[in-house]
Amino acid sequence: MLTLAIRYSIEPQHADEALRLSEERYALAVNGANDGIWDWDLRGGDVYYSERWHKILGFDDQLPATINTWTDRIHDDDKADFNRELEAHLAGNSSHFSHEYRIRTKSSEFIWVLSRGIAVTDHDGQCVRMAGSITDISPRKRAEEQLIHDALHDHLTGLPNRNLMIDRLGHAIERIRDSDREMHTIEFAVLFLDLDRFKNITDSLGHSIGDVLLNLIASKLGEITRPGDTVARLGGDEFAILLSDVNSLSEVTHFADRVLAECAMPVKIKSHEICTTVSIGIALGTEQYTSSHEVLRDSDLAMYWAKSEGKDCYQIFDREMHSRVVKQQRLELELRQAVEKKEFVINYQPIVSLTSKSMVGFEALIRWNHPLRGLVGPNEFISTAEETGLIVPLGWWTLLEACKQAKQWQQDFSSEQPLSISVNISGKLFNHPDMMTNLRRILRETRLPPSSLRLEITESVLLDHAEESVAKLDEMRNLGVGLHVDDFGTGYSSLSYLQKFNYDTLKIDRSFVNQMVNNNGSSAIVQSIIALGKLLHMNIIAEGVENREQLERLKKLGCPQVQGYLFSKPLDTNTATRLLASPIQYSSTYVM
Repeated sequence: MLTLAIRYSIEPQHADEALRLSEERYALAVNGANDGIWDWDLRGGDVYYSERWHKILGFDDQLPATINTWTDRIHDDDKADFNRELEAHLAGNSSHFSHEYRIRTKSSEFIWVLSRGIAVTDHDGQCVRMAGSITDISPRKRAEEQLIHDALHDHLTGLPNRNLMIDRLGHAIERIRDSDREMHTIEFAVLFLDLDRFKNITDSLGHSIGDVLLNLIASKLGEITRPGDTVARLGGDEFAILLSDVNSLSEVTHFADRVLAECAMPVKIKSHEICTTVSIGIALGTEQYTSSHEVLRDSDLAMYWAKSEGKDCYQIFDREMHSRVVKQQRLELELRQAVEKKEFVINYQPIVSLTSKSMVGFEALIRWNHPLRGLVGPNEFISTAEETGLIVPLGWWTLLEACKQAKQWQQDFSSEQPLSISVNISGKLFNHPDMMTNLRRILRETRLPPSSLRLEITESVLLDHAEESVAKLDEMRNLGVGLHVDDFGTGYSSLSYLQKFNYDTLKIDRSFVNQMVNNNGSSAIVQSIIALGKLLHMNIIAEGVENREQLERLKKLGCPQVQGYLFSKPLDTNTATRLLASPIQYSSTYVM
């Protein structure tokens, strides 16, 4: 009996102590959490808001413990969705409440937050209480919005890029289909602009002067266009203007004359007075067009006609201009013969690890060994190969030769981490029905471990057939092949797609790396991509590293791997082999 009496006298003390410890742990968790905590008494109406909840909204003092303290601060555009999600959960239609929205802070600014919560019911199934958290997700939202903006806008001028122009052209074509106007009526026009002798300017005065000139041209075009029109930079010194709601040909030609006059006016950049002109090709938007690419193609053809007519003029596309495609057809014929005769070689550009201070692999880059012109770069024939389908046999050949060479190097130069090889895969090859069968065959024939192969795929290749792409990427991943997203930041880059496609590596496009030292925007983008890669446990490779300043900046930002002319231009097989035989020149000169 004595033992029992002692036990019963001690147990309440243990219970009190356990309760006290539990309360301390809860208080510490609430105070230490980055999230704000809320607890809503659905019957009484009172809401508890933690100190961190107040801090997120910028308040040091306590706010009234009512639900309106919270909901009245939600952005007007977000309230309906918020209420719908909340009511769905309280009605038992969702297992938990989770919603992203904007909320007003003490300083009247809006921040993005994520609220999570779960309702508690009584024995009758009625909701009596709901508790959850609020998290400030503004940095993530800003990064995502920046990536989306960058995917649709030119990094130099801030103008819409080709992707956004194609999208808006598509809407213009759809409006024609829905229009009741007569056949062959002009409803919009596209002006394709190319600066005359721009290369001479950059060669003589430098690329920085060229960049300033491009910005000045962009500003001029923006000033003379109407609200509702679109000015885009398509790349290099090419611009396009979409004139919407056009009523006559004379309206278009009058505008083209004005563009010619404005662009021909001399500009002063630093101590240089620069005179430049533009050549303009015009495609008139009628019901004959069914896609944005057709309009840009025809306006581009007309622009080349204007170039051939002496520059500083405009030409309107007509069907006779197709005779100008003869040269292109000749290229197609030569390319077909080149594929049959195997007139191609592969160059290899080293990929360097800034962590291990060593070369970890190569990127395989195809070149055309033309019998008359010598070594021809891919920019001159890849687009034609894509259009004609010749990219498929070229792609298989490149993949086979690159894997074969990588295996040979692995045998000749053993290392703790086997040398990897990266190969660009075109959309036609990736979507080929025998892609996986041929990939397995090539790996089997060359005996290259799948883990040593990296396939570089651009986002646009995957987005056209997203579901099929996910399945194929899963097959590649199960095989052990690495997956790189090429030219990251120049396409429709979103966090959702990064997670959906489950890449191994992001390759930062050279356009961002080239600008990162002199352009804070580009530097911030590079920093964001590196941070994003670390967050998603992905490798990062920065392309186009050409000088020490870029390298030092990338090292400070924690970029794991780099490639570019600072280390080496693309090398032929023999030169690359000699480089592997004496890799010390890389690490000691550039990385250490």
